[in-house]
Amino acid sequence: MKSVKSETIRSFLAIELDEELVPKIIDVQKEFKKTNANIKYVPSENMHFTLKFFGNIDMDMVEDIASAVEKVIKNYSSFDLNIKNCGCFPNKNVIKVLWLGLEEGSPIANLQKDLDREFKKLGFKKEKNFISHLTIGRVKSPKNKKDIRNTIEKLEDIEIGQFTVSKICLKKSTLTSQGPIYENIKVFDLD
Repeated sequence: MKSVKSETIRSFLAIELDEELVPKIIDVQKEFKKTNANIKYVPSENMHFTLKFFGNIDMDMVEDIASAVEKVIKNYSSFDLNIKNCGCFPNKNVIKVLWLGLEEGSPIANLQKDLDREFKKLGFKKEKNFISHLTIGRVKSPKNKKDIRNTIEKLEDIEIGQFTVSKICLKKSTLTSQGPIYENIKVFDLD
């Protein structure tokens, strides 16, 4: 008798961005577009703060992940995040990812640590150096690196604005030739 293999999905846990802040973030992307660099920009509907990237998981794991999230968020209520600062990964000499950050002292770091502790019990690796960020673009080639670096430096201290986090989402990511498509599998409300 054949065993039935569970469907696998590519997934991650995220905080969705408040739509009111999207125009300011698109303005930041426009600043980078002036460099004429080869950058693939994140569409506004895909912008988020990742709490945990799970990669490919069996659908059977969804309930275990949901239980872990529910256990952790019992200790959290909704909180504010202040989006500010512009930077890149891994560094200004080798620019691969453009991002916007969060004000220091944000509750997201503790939430991520608490979630990570539970996810480790499910067999997921702990994050080594978690830096909460909102990816706005991926640099595809080193063309115009100096202009990209200058734009990062010009926008380093930018203030985008504050929003209230009242839910976190377990998302499915379907990779397509046009880019990933994200859909919510589960939504967890913060009291």
